[in-house]
Amino acid sequence: MRTTRKGIQVNAEGEGISTSLSRQVNLLGSLIGEAVRDQAGKEMFDIVDGLRSKCKTAYIDNNPALREDTRQTINGLALERIDWLLRAYTAFFHMVNKAEQQEIIRINRQRELKADAGKTRAESISQAVAMLKASGLTYEQVVEVLQKMDIQPTLTAHPTEARRRSVLRIQNRISKALGRLGSRTLTPAEEEQEIDEMYRQIKLLLNTDDVRSTRLTVYDEIKNGLFFFTNAIWKTIPLIYRDMRQALLTHYGKAPEMSVFIRYRSWIGGDRDGNPFVTPEVSRFTLQAHRNAVVELYLEALKELRSELSISTRQISVPEKLLDAVAADRKVVTLSEEVESVHKYEPYRIRISQIMAKLQMSFPPDDKGLLRPTKATDEAFVYTFDAFLGDLEFIRECLREQHFPELAENGSIATLIMQVRTFGLSLASLDVRQHSSVFEHTINELFAQAGVTANYARLGEEERIALLSEELKNPRPLVPFSTQLSDKTQDTIDIFHTIRKTTRVDPQAIGSIIISMTHQVSDMLEVLILAKECGLWQLEGNKVNSRIDVVPLFETVEDLENSDKLMARLYENPVYRLHLEARNRFQEIMLGYSDSNKDGGYWMANWSLHLAQEKLARVCRNYDIDFRLFHGRGGSVGRGGGRANQGMLALPPVCHSGRIRFTEQGEVISFRYAHTHVAHRHIEQIVNATLRATASGLGYHKESVEPENGGFSAIMDEIADTSMKAYHGLIHHEDFWPWYTQVTPIEHISRLPIASRPVSRKTGSEVDFGSLRAIPWVFAWTQIRHNIPGWFGVGTALHHQTETEGRLEKLQQMYREWPFFKVVLDNAQREMARANFAIAPYYTGLSEISTIPEMIQKEFSLARTAILQITGQQELLDNNPVIQKSIRLRNPYTDVLNLVQAELMTRWRAKDDSDEGKQLRYLLFTSINGVAAAMQSTG
Repeated sequence: MRTTRKGIQVNAEGEGISTSLSRQVNLLGSLIGEAVRDQAGKEMFDIVDGLRSKCKTAYIDNNPALREDTRQTINGLALERIDWLLRAYTAFFHMVNKAEQQEIIRINRQRELKADAGKTRAESISQAVAMLKASGLTYEQVVEVLQKMDIQPTLTAHPTEARRRSVLRIQNRISKALGRLGSRTLTPAEEEQEIDEMYRQIKLLLNTDDVRSTRLTVYDEIKNGLFFFTNAIWKTIPLIYRDMRQALLTHYGKAPEMSVFIRYRSWIGGDRDGNPFVTPEVSRFTLQAHRNAVVELYLEALKELRSELSISTRQISVPEKLLDAVAADRKVVTLSEEVESVHKYEPYRIRISQIMAKLQMSFPPDDKGLLRPTKATDEAFVYTFDAFLGDLEFIRECLREQHFPELAENGSIATLIMQVRTFGLSLASLDVRQHSSVFEHTINELFAQAGVTANYARLGEEERIALLSEELKNPRPLVPFSTQLSDKTQDTIDIFHTIRKTTRVDPQAIGSIIISMTHQVSDMLEVLILAKECGLWQLEGNKVNSRIDVVPLFETVEDLENSDKLMARLYENPVYRLHLEARNRFQEIMLGYSDSNKDGGYWMANWSLHLAQEKLARVCRNYDIDFRLFHGRGGSVGRGGGRANQGMLALPPVCHSGRIRFTEQGEVISFRYAHTHVAHRHIEQIVNATLRATASGLGYHKESVEPENGGFSAIMDEIADTSMKAYHGLIHHEDFWPWYTQVTPIEHISRLPIASRPVSRKTGSEVDFGSLRAIPWVFAWTQIRHNIPGWFGVGTALHHQTETEGRLEKLQQMYREWPFFKVVLDNAQREMARANFAIAPYYTGLSEISTIPEMIQKEFSLARTAILQITGQQELLDNNPVIQKSIRLRNPYTDVLNLVQAELMTRWRAKDDSDEGKQLRYLLFTSINGVAAAMQSTG
């Protein structure tokens, strides 16, 4: 039994957070302090607690001198003690994050217990169905809405998860203990046992490396992605369909056979843009690993189903067709004598055993343990997806005939059927993404080899389109299969051959080919040429046979502005029109939130994206093209983050087609999918928003105001233009890049071993603003708590508006009535509230340049004043007290981490010993992880 001693006294209740959360945060602080005292001694504990106390009092008494005292103390510490400081504070934030996650679960559980048909839980599926009924939708109209819905969350390996899997596992064990404690159903002895377990795990956490010793490989990323697919996502999907069915029964008294409205996709192992480690071999491994995982999940689920369906012919007669099916399959599969004997009178169990055997026969393991589909020969048995699903639906049909509706509709068979229909035999469709310049290089070489043109790259756009269109009509291959090509070109060709071989066996295994930095029509046609060369695309007469969807990705402000014109030209191209006919007149279009922000600043990026979405939707509708917009959002507001469901409802009404797709990246995946309850809440919010938006798109339900109706667009144009000028004034200032590299830890972020992809498109001393990727760009700003990508430029733009007569009232009206404007403004003020300029001098002091800090401070002041005027608040986030209080709780502890990081950066620059350099590098990495945990965001 652990002896209770006084640890860190957080006194969280003083920050106004809920009683239950305060209790857990206080307990965690006490346990961490106790563990530090136990392992590092009382003197170290006193330092940890004393620095926290000083920084907290600095806020309470508005006394910055105490923060300076903290800095002086840190500056005098040896690296060994700084190590313990980082360990303690990083562990504290890891634990607070888990406590807040448990608080979300608790609150939703409470609301669910109080909910009924008359008072549904906010943002639940039941609430959305109730809203549609209140809007006058008939049952048939709601079913029509459901049939149009197509939600596709897409997991990516973008390098924004700084934590190791070892750390995540410990955190999850602590999270489970917190959940059990929070249930308030434990005896005193059981409570003490849970607290003891948490203490053991905290001591483990304090002594586990927070930083990987080697850079994450693509194979590591694939395994990490599979963890979330095979746990929370796999378990949550059936719950979502259960909720939908129950909501329809509650509000309409009946429910249809559910169509599949949510499917997952993945980029992990297929995203080649800027990542030389994603090779064709890696993509093949990914596809096999996906199949491996899903077949194992099916086998496990079939075991459970076999256990459940114990129906005996000695107790009740079964449909004759079930016995016939069992007899027929005995010619295909042979079960062991033991199975046949034990289940002699249990035909359902025999039938399920046969299904399991067919799965195992059709996907035998290779010498690496990966399941490969058998080749379709006379000797081999091939169990197709349709046959597998048909066997399961046959069992459900038999159960219905036997008057077991409860088992058929709500039992394990219903769950498994929905999982099979959702995940197929590939778990999640894999996308292949590559930069447009790589495809252009490949075409240039192939055309030169084939004698089509000596230098394709020098042709103008019109010449390219004409040449590509003609070549698509030519049935001959460009080069013989044995032609010697450059490594770069061969690599690109090989991935298309991988797609061909994969889609021949499972058409759903590969999703789309996505073209990063799509600038012109030829970028799209080039991919069709490569698909044709590798047997994925054929034109015969006036008919195209195509196995792929080609997706443009518009990323810069200029490309977003021109995107509708590009798509219109593409739809006018006769060959591409035939391609669309082969793909059921469907076109997916991806929009990049990261590069557009880095290119044009926060407000311009958001407005450009909004306008592009509206224009793209209109051009698709004008050409009668079924479309899906794919939102490439990151976790941070500066990369399109924020609450996904609110963002969906704020889309232009013309975009509400029922189809939507969005990326889930890095630390966002860990937060949303580490726990089934949190995953369930996230997905139900998305479904809630999609239901409402789709009904709005069909004209059955009104969700948002068209900006034209209120004359809002012209004002938004002005704000965006002024905002971008202010932002460009910052990033194009001659002092900016030297200042940025001196005061932010970007140098160390670039070496953080958290992902396989390099942080820049250039290497070494060549790295500059243009080549730096959006993720580390945002990551570095988050570390010093400036959060520039989430608000800069807003101050100058809104100040100009509020100084114009009558505009403040108009902006206030926009905030009240226009969901898009409200989301953009609220996201900006959230990022500003999370920023903290009290610690700014300790970073800006690392540079002698003073112009940039002055520009930032002035812009922040202007933005704060304008936002408070428009929203009618006294302080930022008064309209979101939960986040406001969380920030206040975190601020003093985050200050300590920032002061440590700034001191380490100073020592790094003064280092003269290689051993000391290694230790400093490790501690800097640890400080980056600590601040990321504190800010709950990286890039």
